[in-house]
Formats: sequence, C-alpha cells, structure tokens
Amino acid sequence: MIADNLVVDARTGRRATWGELGRHAGPRPAPTARVVEHSVDALPAVAGLKDGGELLVVAAGRLDEALRAELRGAGFDLAAGDDVQEATSPRVAEDGRVWLLTSGSTGRPKRVGHTLASLSTVTGELAPRTWLCPYSPGTYAWWQVITLGLGVPGQDLVLVDPADLDDWVTPALEHGVTAVSGTPTFWRRTLMRHGAELRKLALEQVTLGGEPVDQAVLSQLSEVFPDARVSWIYASSEVGASIVVHDGRAGFPAEWLDRDLPGRPRLSVVDGELVITSPHHGTDASGAEMAGAVRTGDAARVEDGRVLVTGRLDRDELNVGGSKVSAGAVRDLLQSHPAIAWAAVRGRKAPLVGTMVVADVVAGQDSGVTADDLTRWAAERLPEYAVPRRIKMLDEIPAKETLKSDV
Repeated sequence: MIADNLVVDARTGRRATWGELGRHAGPRPAPTARVVEHSVDALPAVAGLKDGGELLVVAAGRLDEALRAELRGAGFDLAAGDDVQEATSPRVAEDGRVWLLTSGSTGRPKRVGHTLASLSTVTGELAPRTWLCPYSPGTYAWWQVITLGLGVPGQDLVLVDPADLDDWVTPALEHGVTAVSGTPTFWRRTLMRHGAELRKLALEQVTLGGEPVDQAVLSQLSEVFPDARVSWIYASSEVGASIVVHDGRAGFPAEWLDRDLPGRPRLSVVDGELVITSPHHGTDASGAEMAGAVRTGDAARVEDGRVLVTGRLDRDELNVGGSKVSAGAVRDLLQSHPAIAWAAVRGRKAPLVGTMVVADVVAGQDSGVTADDLTRWAAERLPEYAVPRRIKMLDEIPAKETLKSDV
C-alpha cells in the first residue's frame, strides 16, 4: 500500500503525492534500470512498483560503460528519461523485485536483490515527520528513506541531490524538515560548514549510518539538537537494517550479542568480525538468498560493555613491529579532540617495523591546531607504537557521491 505522503524536490520546489507520481510511471514490460540525474526523477518508477515490475535505480554518475554493458547483459533495459537502450539479453521481469547496487567499497558494485517488503524495516506507528533525503539514488540508504515515505503514513520527504548538499540547510528550513538521515561524513561536513545556522532547524530525529559512528559526532549532534533523538543504524545491502541504537552512545550493548529473538537479526563477533544473521537479507545477482550467518567484513570489538564497529576488517588491523593497532580506535581518538572535525587513519610501509601509523586530519574552522600539536596530544593517550608518525592536515573533509569517506 502506498501512503498519501508528500514529496518535495528541493531543487525546484515542486510538490507531489506518491499517488500523483505513480500516474507518471509509464509501462515497464521488461526489467528496467532507471538512470537518473536527480533523485526525484526515480520516484515515478518507484511508485509504479505497486503495479508490478522489476526495477533498479542508478545515479547517472555511477553508470560507466562497464556497468552499462553488465546491466544490459543481465536483462535490464536502460531508461534515461525517454531514451531506452534495450537489454542485450532480454528476459521476463520478476514482479516486485528491487535491485540495489552496493557502494563498491570492496571493488566494483554488486547487485543485491530485495523487495519493497524487505526494504521496509520500520514497524508500528511513527509521529508525523518531514525527512530530508540526501542520498545518492538507488543506494540502500536512499531506499530506506524512500520506502519510509512510500509506505508509512505521515512521513513526508524533501529530496536533495548529493551535488547540492553545500546548502541543504536553506531548503530544509523552507520546507519544515524535522528529521534528517545522513552518514557521519555528511554530518561532520555539515557541522563544520553551517555551525550556528543548524540550530534554527527544529529537528526531532537525527540519524547516522553507512560508516563507523564514534562518540564525538554523536555528542556534537546531541549538543546542536538537544530536542532531537539521535540514532545510529548499522545496515547494508546484504543484511538490511540490523542494528538501531537510540541512547546517544557509540556502539551497541554487549548483551545484544548472540540473542535469538523472533523477527530480529542475530548479532555476533567472531575473530574480531561482526557476523549477522538477518531476516531482512537480500539475494545475490543469481537470486540466491543471502541467508544464514553473513560475515560482514567489518571489525568489531567489545569495550566497556559496548560493541564498537570500527571499520572494514581488512583496513582496521595494523601490525606495527609485531604490535596490533586498530586504525579505527586511533581515528576515534583523533576525532575526540575538540579541534578536529574529521580523521582517517591507515598504515604505511616502513623499514624495521614493517608498518607505521599515518593519518589525514581536518581541523575545525579557525582552530589553529597543528600536526605537531596533535602528535603530542595523541602521544599522551596512546601506546608509543600506535601514535601517528605522519599527520597530513587537509582543508576539507573528503566525500564520495555516497556521502562516505574512505575510512
């Protein structure tokens, strides 16, 4: 069922209900990959799913020639506006199938299959809210916000394209946004650029996900939006939304590990890796279900009664002269410095010790902090082998179209 909620295009100010959007869906006789320049352009096809069909949404900027050929070879017609390139291997549409492209953090994007039901993980009634959706169209985070507006009464949407995020606060104020979902990188860039202007927003809900969430950014958001519930979500295309935390603290309670509750994901930490068995799982490109225990590839550790998810396992553990260092733990420490807006930590080859710890850092405006200042500060709080030996000061927080940094 489609809720009669409102959708606003922040770029043009145009407003429409989902019912109105659905009337412009057009026929889809074959599996369709809808290629869009702007997030709002995908919505008629999304609304049209009520009549069946098979849909993949992809931002035009992500569609290189290799992906174009791959999708056409997998049976998708590529539709960009009124221009349609037919599949090179036509097939019958699988009604109700929704395909997502992963972020490609481990290589080329992969296709993961879902349905609107498996993407819609919100249950029960919600207070009426107007959500800002800043995500790249077709990503899992985008679908999470879109299905919220599509199926839950009282959840209106304001869509902002990732390219227009330098000034998202202005349309958010204009259209009465009361809830915002974004990555930690999105929020750090926002906190750094907009400062006092953010406090004009009467937010009731602030959500983070898609990257490691540390205590520093949670505390900053709670301070700027004292009347909002600040939540972080662990979700992925493969296992769906699996962890939701509302207590304003980094990590999730350790007592959640290895619980078996009806309809809820089972969370485990095995050899330092987060493992999830989820009822919201997707399928792979062949249609095989990603059921059972899924090794997420994310590093996790238990500390002070919380399970902290610190980043990708293949990048988190550094071996410095035989001593193990968590890049995520060093990153979180640097980001806890009051003058630091963002940090990324990695290993670099070095003689004798094999690997040394290095960091890229963005300081807050007019902070005056230097790399030497940070090195001395870190040396007072970390073992000698974990202190970054080189700190590069950047002018701006780097972000990809997915609103993520490489951390």
